[in-house]
Amino acid sequence: MKLYSTKQKDALTGLKEAVMKGLPDDNGLYMPLEIPRLPASFIRNLGGYSFREIAFHICRALFKGAVPEDDLEELIGRAVNFPAPVVQLDDDKYVLELFHGPSLAFKDFGARFMAQLMSYFNREESRELVILVATSGDTGGAVAAGFLQTPGVKVVILYPSGKVSMLQEKQLTTLGHNILALEVDGTFDDCQEMVKKAFLDKELAGSIRLTSANSINISRLIPQTFYYFEAYKQLPDDGRPVVFSVPSGNFGNLTAGLMAQRMGLPVHHFIAATNANDVVPGYLESGLFNPRPSVRTLSNAMDVGNPSNFARMLDLYEGKEEGSTWNNMRKFISGYAFDDEQTRAAVAEISRRYNYTIDPHGAVGFLALEQYQKAHSNTKGVVLETAHPAKFLDEVEGILGREVAVPGRLAALAGREKEAVWMPADFGGFKEWLLGNLA
Repeated sequence: MKLYSTKQKDALTGLKEAVMKGLPDDNGLYMPLEIPRLPASFIRNLGGYSFREIAFHICRALFKGAVPEDDLEELIGRAVNFPAPVVQLDDDKYVLELFHGPSLAFKDFGARFMAQLMSYFNREESRELVILVATSGDTGGAVAAGFLQTPGVKVVILYPSGKVSMLQEKQLTTLGHNILALEVDGTFDDCQEMVKKAFLDKELAGSIRLTSANSINISRLIPQTFYYFEAYKQLPDDGRPVVFSVPSGNFGNLTAGLMAQRMGLPVHHFIAATNANDVVPGYLESGLFNPRPSVRTLSNAMDVGNPSNFARMLDLYEGKEEGSTWNNMRKFISGYAFDDEQTRAAVAEISRRYNYTIDPHGAVGFLALEQYQKAHSNTKGVVLETAHPAKFLDEVEGILGREVAVPGRLAALAGREKEAVWMPADFGGFKEWLLGNLA
């Protein structure tokens, strides 16, 4: 498998280097040189494949021998070991539940796969690998769970102070062992910028083996394609076009869906659903990308003002003429944004109408699908429910006026003591801490 940087397409690298480095030296993002189209027979017969078998076929086509097939099967078997069920709300709307993994969030799929792939590539290295990850809520917990007690690996998680839920924070700060949490006095965008600068710093590169676990790492993105195929196979075959509504923050989830479509999955359209951090819906409407500082919302994992994976989206739809990239993208993606008041109303309405408890992020996805289907009533829509509602317990219980059941593995964290290092949103201080503690 060969990959290029979104900023320098003629400089190719292999899968191992792309996974272990995380970011190219030019601060672009790695993309596959070829996104292979899977056989039509495979797509027609998706219902005959298990989730693991689907994952294997996708990886085999993408990796092109970069990982031997026997090793790949073992790796996938350890990573893809929980389901992604589709729940029907009505004749037109379905929910893809992506919260059945260890951290109760969709990012478990990417984090567990990445942990297995990195461990595979790292098995002959003598130096410790340090994984840096910025989180707006769910990424950190998934990465922590995926890499917990992995030999030869330390994980450093940067999260914005006061901007994640209590249970999300417990998932980042109570595991110990090889998991270190930094509580940053700033926003997610500040955390992400500090991580990016670390990868470009020559002194750090010479002292510490660094890599990334955000969706900027291609090994996080690839496994997110798996569950689009898994969802599609569970839908009734009634001939109607299928659309996916994707609650979006850093846009790795949506980018993975676009890659699945390129691989042959017959998705009619994607919906980019955001909260007040609506720079991508703004771009889809105007053709202008105007990143700005993120604002805090009820759906905190989507509080991203400058989404990294937008560069990959542009790359997928790049056109040679002025404005053509924008026009190409709009053929396949529509964008909608909703505020907290609308989100709260949607959580309550979905509970009343369908007897289904949805989290705030999924509620934004539902609102976007509902809006899209007003003009496209012949479609069959799937909302990605990206996290268990219990991760936002106070908010959801306050909206519904009743208790929400908390899974045991999440409830067990509530009584654990938080351990985190306070840090200003300053790269100099972050670099000094890295050199002082990990070099």
